[in-house]
Amino acid sequence: MRIWLTGYRGFELNLFKEDDPKAKIIRDVIKQRLINLAENNDLVWVITGGQLGIEQLALSAALELKEAYNIKTAMLLPYEDFGARWNEKNQEVLSNLKNRVDFCKVTTNNKYQGPYQLKAYQQFILQHTDKALLVYDPEYPGKPSYDYEAIKSYQNQQDYELELIDFYDLQDAADQA
Repeated sequence: MRIWLTGYRGFELNLFKEDDPKAKIIRDVIKQRLINLAENNDLVWVITGGQLGIEQLALSAALELKEAYNIKTAMLLPYEDFGARWNEKNQEVLSNLKNRVDFCKVTTNNKYQGPYQLKAYQQFILQHTDKALLVYDPEYPGKPSYDYEAIKSYQNQQDYELELIDFYDLQDAADQA
């Protein structure tokens, strides 16, 4: 199984540091979902982008489980200069993740030219994964609403599963921590 894991950007969660307690809770929830998938559905690939926030937390979680569950990780980026305008620390984190994943490529070999590259990226990911795990709550739209809507539209044409981690799931995990 190839799973697309994405969700909110760091700024949407007011998450700006890796050691933020919220990051640990989110990473733990993602890890538990990945463990469940690995134990029940033969999870093979966790595929995501490199966005600050959920995507980087997801890669971090998947890399922690990599050996124990034989999970492979892929970072697919929508364009060539992805992250180039980030500050040095964030670029370093992205570079570190690129070096640790099993596979890293861009879906278009051009620098950022326009939103059409992001739509092409979504379609590529949807066509090359079997399921999406989205950290997203439809009651609180944000950047992941574009992915959510793309997934919903894709489901009208293809058998494609969507699993959500919403704010209630995250709050439950925080309450139990």
